Amino acid sequence: QVQLVESGGGLVQAGGSLRLSCAASGSISSISVMGWYRQAPGKQRELVAIISSGGTSTYADSVKGRFTISGDNAKNPVYLQMNSLKPVDTAVYYCNARNYHSNVYWGQGTQVTVSS
Repeated sequence: QVQLVESGGGLVQAGGSLRLSCAASGSISSISVMGWYRQAPGKQRELVAIISSGGTSTYADSVKGRFTISGDNAKNPVYLQMNSLKPVDTAVYYCNARNYHSNVYWGQGTQVTVSS
């Protein structure tokens, strides 16, 4: 089992920045990928950014150049630095971890609200 705890959400004006963090505990040695997803009201949950155990990162097109994911894949917190935030980035952001057995774990979510 893997437990994920997120922090860092909040309210920010358009153009501002926030940094989310996700701390993993439990069977962290089995984690192969960690990342962030988000879900806006009335929409499906979507990938924001993920980082593999080898350090390869992948971003949604909508956040490329604005968001940066970093971390040592559960050995330390995984961060999502979000710059140049837009109102469309408003959502609940969820930390996600996948292990080598294809088990998937989710955090409780943290609200990010960007005002115009």
